[in-house]
Amino acid sequence: MDFTPSARATELTEAVRAFMQAEIEPVEEQYHRDLAAADDPWTPLPVVAELQAKAREQGLWNLFLPAGHGDAYAEKYGTTGGTGLSNVDYAPIAELTGRSFLAPHVFNCNAPDTGNMEVLLRYGSPEQQREWLEPLLRADIRSAFCMTEPDVASSDATNMAATAVVDGDEMVINGRKWWSTGVGHPDCAILIFMGLTAPDADRHSQHSMVLVPRDAPGVKVERLLSTMGTQDPPHGHGEVSFTDVRVPLANVLAGPGRAFEIAQGRLGPGRVHHCMRLIGLAEAALELACRRALDRTAFGKPLANLGGNRERIADARIKINQARLLVQHAAWLLDTQGPLGAFSAVSEIKVAVPTMAQEVIDMAMQLHGGGGLSEDLPLAGAWTNARALRLADGPDEVHRGVAARLELMKYGAKR
Repeated sequence: MDFTPSARATELTEAVRAFMQAEIEPVEEQYHRDLAAADDPWTPLPVVAELQAKAREQGLWNLFLPAGHGDAYAEKYGTTGGTGLSNVDYAPIAELTGRSFLAPHVFNCNAPDTGNMEVLLRYGSPEQQREWLEPLLRADIRSAFCMTEPDVASSDATNMAATAVVDGDEMVINGRKWWSTGVGHPDCAILIFMGLTAPDADRHSQHSMVLVPRDAPGVKVERLLSTMGTQDPPHGHGEVSFTDVRVPLANVLAGPGRAFEIAQGRLGPGRVHHCMRLIGLAEAALELACRRALDRTAFGKPLANLGGNRERIADARIKINQARLLVQHAAWLLDTQGPLGAFSAVSEIKVAVPTMAQEVIDMAMQLHGGGGLSEDLPLAGAWTNARALRLADGPDEVHRGVAARLELMKYGAKR
């Protein structure tokens, strides 16, 4: 079991670190202030495109591209050398970018676009890749993933009621989705829609994934949802209705009935990315907590020497290190055994890491008093992000259920 990144990945990690320190950190605070003050916060600020151009010039672009699937595109649109990274290689890069809201977008490594690009890499036809993948790799367009529905328990994906029905050489789309991240961005041009195609088939062969242009007739963003009071511009999370939307049958990914296969291929690496970014977020929160604990004095003592704060800081360090090893293990399993071999490990990290990050960030907020709740610091937004990820990509309860089922099967329990 080896979690050591390759020499190339180590070089890229250090280059990302240097770029973030030199280019992103000096402007990020002002970026958030300018975005909050903008008359139209849904229009991306010019600084993002400027930073993206610099990142691409330095070969720090599309770093998520997976080894074995994105090599040709890595050479054309990605990092110097034209070779995608393993999950173990990409993990420390994802952790670094998680310290910043801007960094994933600057490096074109932000969700849900990374997951959608991986779907197109693994399952897209050459025509689908030319039309949608290549513009995404250039960051000419953005995308959204439309799976969760407001009227059914979407934690059980077999409940999906929105339909994608074959009609001759077309697919007809109907239904309503929500929490479709990225759909508020003005450059969002393509949606990956999961819908019910064959209700009488095996429960894991009933659904299809379909590429639906954002401007197709019948597609309507009904509203942009707020998460704990914020709408997350310029990307947003939308509720989207689909009314008799017709797209060519050629827009189906991999073929009708293969949505669950595609989802498992998409979500494993995506959950590693999410979790490593959360570890970076927790590291940033712990750094703020330590500085605050040493700089702030109350009752004649530094905060570090009051109220068990040293123990809380120690516990945070232990939890972060434990979580990192757990994610590295899941990444290694994905690289060596594939999605099935990493099935339990991916569910384990999806439970452990957001909970850890939420606890560490909460401790940092407490040390900052009222300021920790304000927009003067990134902690409230960070806490909201960690809390949301206990629901996104499957709630804690579902992932605990997966881990328990696989564990009990070792001892003879039926599936």
